[in-house]
Amino acid sequence: MTDSTAMNENTPAWHAWMRPDQRTGYAVAAVASNGSGTTGLVLTEVARRLQAEGHRLAGVVQIEQDRDPDALCDMVLTVLPDGPRIDITQILGRHAQSCRLDQQALEDAVGFVDRSLDDRSQLLVINKFGKRESEGGGFRQTIARAVELDVPVLLGIGTEERHALEDYIGEDLVILPDDAGTILAWCHSCLEKH
Repeated sequence: MTDSTAMNENTPAWHAWMRPDQRTGYAVAAVASNGSGTTGLVLTEVARRLQAEGHRLAGVVQIEQDRDPDALCDMVLTVLPDGPRIDITQILGRHAQSCRLDQQALEDAVGFVDRSLDDRSQLLVINKFGKRESEGGGFRQTIARAVELDVPVLLGIGTEERHALEDYIGEDLVILPDDAGTILAWCHSCLEKH
């Protein structure tokens, strides 16, 4: 028996729980970090431009702020389209070796995005597919919901989690360079179809 909806080793992980009629074409792109740490800020600029054009976005982007020189990874997110701002960094001290991510603050951000994402959303932007997402948490289910709603997804990705994202999304994942013009061109091509 041949079934066009049969699962195989190349099927995205989230595909298994979707009904066959929900498995349509989808648009997911990841912006590959160039190692400079600017991917989040490039996505913030892209989101700002798209909102200025009148597009309805959901998701989170990184806010540039004055950084504590002793803090290795301060990060404040703003929930699209218009807030709130959420600090997802724990202050653990200069010599701390453990993870600085405030997991509760991240889950709060996920909750805000989940409540705003609907079929009127034109694009989901997530500043980073990180360790929590690669482990099955964070924005992972939000990404699946966007795909289910046929909302294009734009993510930041570092080298450490890239393989996990490729396994999760499958062969349709588009990898974009850390370049605002290229990212905007991809977004506009998706928005024309949505």
